[in-house]
Amino acid sequence: MEFSELIKTAKPGGDGEQGTVELWLLIRNVDAVEKRFASSSGTITLKCKDLRVLQLEIPGMEECLNIASSIEALSSVESVMMMYPFFYRPHSMKLEQGWHLYLPHHYYQQTSAWRLSSVNRDFATCSTYPSAIIVPAIVDDEALRKIARFRQGGRFPVLSYYHKKNQTVMLRSGQPLMGPNKKRCQEDELLLKAALCGRARGFVIDTRSAQAAKQARMTGGGSEPKAAYLGWKRLHRPLERGRPLQESFMKLVEACNDPSLGMDRWLSKLESSKWLSHVKAALSTACLAAQCMEREEACVLVHGAEGTDTTLLVTALAQVILDPDCRTLVGFQHLLEREWIQAGHPFHLRCAHSAYSHARLKQEAPVFLLFLDCVGQLGRQFPFSLEFSERLLLALFENSYASAYGTFLCNSEKERSLCKVKETTHSLWSWLNQPNQQKEYLNPLYSYNALVIWPSVEPQSLQLWQGLFLQWIRSSQYLDEAWAEIQRLVEGSKTPRTNGAAHSQRLLPH
Repeated sequence: MEFSELIKTAKPGGDGEQGTVELWLLIRNVDAVEKRFASSSGTITLKCKDLRVLQLEIPGMEECLNIASSIEALSSVESVMMMYPFFYRPHSMKLEQGWHLYLPHHYYQQTSAWRLSSVNRDFATCSTYPSAIIVPAIVDDEALRKIARFRQGGRFPVLSYYHKKNQTVMLRSGQPLMGPNKKRCQEDELLLKAALCGRARGFVIDTRSAQAAKQARMTGGGSEPKAAYLGWKRLHRPLERGRPLQESFMKLVEACNDPSLGMDRWLSKLESSKWLSHVKAALSTACLAAQCMEREEACVLVHGAEGTDTTLLVTALAQVILDPDCRTLVGFQHLLEREWIQAGHPFHLRCAHSAYSHARLKQEAPVFLLFLDCVGQLGRQFPFSLEFSERLLLALFENSYASAYGTFLCNSEKERSLCKVKETTHSLWSWLNQPNQQKEYLNPLYSYNALVIWPSVEPQSLQLWQGLFLQWIRSSQYLDEAWAEIQRLVEGSKTPRTNGAAHSQRLLPH
């Protein structure tokens, strides 16, 4: 039996006492385990990745120690293939459902200037890109291999978004490996020239500060020089990632969980966490990318260093701002597949721990959570423009850290292929798109809005995401009841309109 050596105290098949509440918790959801003893009993506190804090009263010190030890060991299992999604088999779903939600060959057909390349079919050219990527039609695969050797992690510039309104494009990549000797790559320069499609200019949005980009050159990295990349202008918009972002998240959760704080002290701790500053910076940079495309009618290339974190944050957010299709329930899932999962965001590393872990920080960073928070800010400022509700964002947050589904497993498509994730686990999208589930995540106020949505990033416009950070601290009963009533009223008002439309249709002369 799997994991039996880690379970020191077990009661298989035991029935719960009558009148008690049964709680099911994914073991992977446990972020930290704390123990406290008093005489012959003990208390285990489970701090969860979804920000819940649970206390278990265990009679018997030995049992308490054994249970705590088992939970710590089981929640720290490193092997991806030993995680719950590989064992989860719901009756109502088939393994193959949901894994082909986004197909790139449908996307690139919007423009003849671009083609679908299979240069990365075996993941040899770039280990963090998918097997099929979209590139300028005039750039052949051999040139792409040369460019990959010139870009961090092999992440050569690829199409992220095609803005149909004015035929501008947004690309993403890793940083150029210029180094202190200012190396050049003719193929890379030609690719970016081809991406302009005859336009006068484009913008490179670097998510590092100018100083950080300069320092990167001394260690082999760098940024695109004007002289080599004619028509491209570089803009630096530094966004935090890694340890500073993780520490900001931890400070915010600590402030939200402290009931002893008065309002002034709480607001001070909220500000010192700098979380809303990160939200503002991310939205501002995404707006800049969107403005370059929509108002300047220019093409955009986004990158930082590796191109797997803040780069994806900016490209994905910009698309939610620009494209009404990305604001629908299915379109948003396509966006997540395209810009986060297949684009190589390292979910396994970034979401290894949440805000409570006592483990030494390695590569954890809540970049995806920051994206979800920014989308939530858009939803609050434009309550009719997003087809999905906050509940979807909460579900995505929870599943990115601990899930019964394989969608957020591993760090790249290559790793998911090696682990046979698509063959042996269920897709989160298959579950979300079941009619009875889908209804739970729809915004009852939604009305299709073809316009670009420009958010305000002024301090008074940005709000703490209470539905996440305070969801286990204060009851949402009244808010839930209000939304249920709104849904009931909206659904009730649809019937007369539909019937009226059908009636007027029948009265029209033939």
